[in-house]
Amino acid sequence: MRAVHLLALGAGLAAVPALANESVTKGINNPAEQVLQTVDYANTRYSKLDQINAGNVKNLQVAWTFSTGVLRGHEGSPLVIGNMMYVHTPFPNIVYALDLDHEAKIVWKFEPKQDPSVIPVMCCDTVNRGLAYADGAILLHQADTTLVSLDAKTGKVNWSVVNGDPKKGETNTATVLPVKDKVIVGISGGEFGVQCHVTAYDLKSGKKVWRGYSVGPDDQLLVDPEKTTHLGKPVGKDSSLKTWEADQWKTGGGCTWGWFSYDPKLNLMYYGSGNPSTWNPKQRPGDNKWSMTIWGRDVDTGMAKWVYQMTPHDEWDFDGVNEMILTDQKVGDKERPLLTHFDRNGFGYTLDRATGELLVAEKFDPVVNWATKVDMDKKSQTYGRPLVVSKYSTEQNGEDVNSKGICPAALGSKDQQPAAYSPKTQLFYVPTNHVCMDYEPFKVSYTPGQPYVGATLSMYPAPNSHGGMGNFIAWDGVNGKIKWSNPEQFSVWSGALATAGDVVFYGTLEGYLKAVDSKSGKELYKFKTPSGIIGNVMTYQHKGKQFVGVLSGVGGWAGIGLAAGLTDPNAGLGAVGGYAALSNYTNLGGQLTVFALPN
Repeated sequence: MRAVHLLALGAGLAAVPALANESVTKGINNPAEQVLQTVDYANTRYSKLDQINAGNVKNLQVAWTFSTGVLRGHEGSPLVIGNMMYVHTPFPNIVYALDLDHEAKIVWKFEPKQDPSVIPVMCCDTVNRGLAYADGAILLHQADTTLVSLDAKTGKVNWSVVNGDPKKGETNTATVLPVKDKVIVGISGGEFGVQCHVTAYDLKSGKKVWRGYSVGPDDQLLVDPEKTTHLGKPVGKDSSLKTWEADQWKTGGGCTWGWFSYDPKLNLMYYGSGNPSTWNPKQRPGDNKWSMTIWGRDVDTGMAKWVYQMTPHDEWDFDGVNEMILTDQKVGDKERPLLTHFDRNGFGYTLDRATGELLVAEKFDPVVNWATKVDMDKKSQTYGRPLVVSKYSTEQNGEDVNSKGICPAALGSKDQQPAAYSPKTQLFYVPTNHVCMDYEPFKVSYTPGQPYVGATLSMYPAPNSHGGMGNFIAWDGVNGKIKWSNPEQFSVWSGALATAGDVVFYGTLEGYLKAVDSKSGKELYKFKTPSGIIGNVMTYQHKGKQFVGVLSGVGGWAGIGLAAGLTDPNAGLGAVGGYAALSNYTNLGGQLTVFALPN
């Protein structure tokens, strides 16, 4: 099988420079830099740098460190453009510009003034998944939903625009997608009954260009009833409204706090929508479209070309927001444009990204039990749907009944921590959670700005397994198979990085940076950083030397007990009890650690 990764490499983009932002594609094509959190538009998180390789990675040493001055969970990674590095923090979302030519001296610092009342509205810690760069500007989407364009040289504000209202429960934890003349952003707030959306703003002025909602009327969704397809068939008129009772769609969730990818050839962006509100399925009969859905949208107009709903009428909080990784690979004898997605629900999906055709849907953790499989028979009434096991159906078991032993837990077999893909091995490298749960739904009423959850959860390691709460796996996306799996004591809540040096990097909740062989998974190096790692490993080159960097700072949903000082086992939407032992291994801290080979 041959795999060619056109979107990350120069060949695919050089032919169509007008189709994407030229400053971004230039940065993507220069492996010394990192201009996007996803490394490239295809979300591969693959670096062509190979100075650090499987043979010498064992010699890595700490080159320098930087304290962020903030103690909550540190997700995302720094950016590097030229001789400058840009580092972000969780709330209050400080941005530091560091001069790599002068011992990482702070050139400027941007500290937004945000109302701290946004903190309790943020579901699962005050994280931020990082900055993006385009056309001489650093783009920051703050916790309070203010989108800011900063002059990369001076830190001066070019423009800012407010994308949502925290008083209604709208917040932001995600990065942004700069593409062509636009910057595209999502929104958080599914646990507060927000009607969620993606929005495109003009990159130069901040003016709103289009907004597409996840749930609601066709004109708000930006779907064409005849041309937008689901599994090859037109979605039809009122496709979302018909799957909600009365006006429930107005508080329907479907939030968009994950990652965005982009195919310049098709001019489509891809992302996932999250859980429907509330977590109590009895209160919202129907399929609740288009929550839990993979979207392919035209970036110019926002119009959806196709959708695929992975978990209709979600009963477990299996948010569909995880990244969409774009590759061109052979399926059978035919080369196809693919999209691979590791969903919270425990299934790894491969689709044709041009048409939305479903090609693969297989479990990427063997303990997944809430569904037996996804129906792949195109003639079946249930084609494309998961076949739910009654024992683990919180809907069938009913309100105020504790459904036990559901795998995975609500935080999924993988949460937002992004996987990586190597065109050399044609494998995906996936940080996973090996966690199950008990889930008890209860009746809840909607009040704007107040939590709209309606379930009590407890989480624990998958029983009858290795005893830990995570695995780091290699996945064959064309055949839907695990190639190798490394057990971890805690969930792997760090984003992976694959490199041309045949090394894959990731971090652990205890705080280890690890390097493994991309072919075998053999551990080649590890180093304990000062705090748990939920950030994404990155690499860059400066003055001819390759460096690897990672943010430490325990937190996020898995580390919320430590980050927010919570002790009730059911707090943090069930995570506090499940990860209670984490406090024996690490503590709070915000630090960037940069590694290099000795001179």
